[in-house]
Amino acid sequence: MELFGACGTALVFLGASLAVFLSCVGSAKGVGLVGSAATGVLAEDPNKFSQVLILQILPGTQGLYGLVIWFFALMKLGLFGGTGLIDVTFEQGMTFFVACLPMAFGGLFSAIAQGKCAAAAVNLIAKRSEELSKGIIMAIMVEFYAILSLLASFLMLNGIL
Repeated sequence: MELFGACGTALVFLGASLAVFLSCVGSAKGVGLVGSAATGVLAEDPNKFSQVLILQILPGTQGLYGLVIWFFALMKLGLFGGTGLIDVTFEQGMTFFVACLPMAFGGLFSAIAQGKCAAAAVNLIAKRSEELSKGIIMAIMVEFYAILSLLASFLMLNGIL
C-alpha cells in the first residue's frame, strides 16, 4: 500500500509539472514566433517597438496560467503549508494528474496558435500601424481557450480532497 501512496504523490508532481512545462513550452514557441516577425518590422521602422511588444507579450500568458495550476496543485498537496505533504492515494494522484491536463495541453496549443495569430498581426501593423487594435483583438480571441483550460484545471483541482 505504501508503494501506491508514493505513486499517488508522484502523479500529483507529474501532473503539476506537465501543466507548467507544456504551457511554458507553448509560450516560448509563441513568443518566439512573434519576436521573429517583429524583428523584421523593427528593422524597417524602429518606432513600432511598442506596438510589436504588445503582440509579443500575449502568447506568454499561458506559461503564467500553467504556473498558477502548478502552484495550486502543489499547494493542495501541502508542499507550501509547512506541515508536510499529505498522504495521497493512487486514485487521488491520478485525479490530480488528469485535472492538470487541460492546462498542460490547452496552454501548449493555445500559446502556439496565439503566437501565429500575433505574428500575423505584426505583419498587419508593418503595413498599416493604425490597425493594431484589430490585430490585438484577433490574438486575444485565442486567449479565451487558454482561460477555459485554466478554469477547467482549477475547478477540477478545487474539487479534490
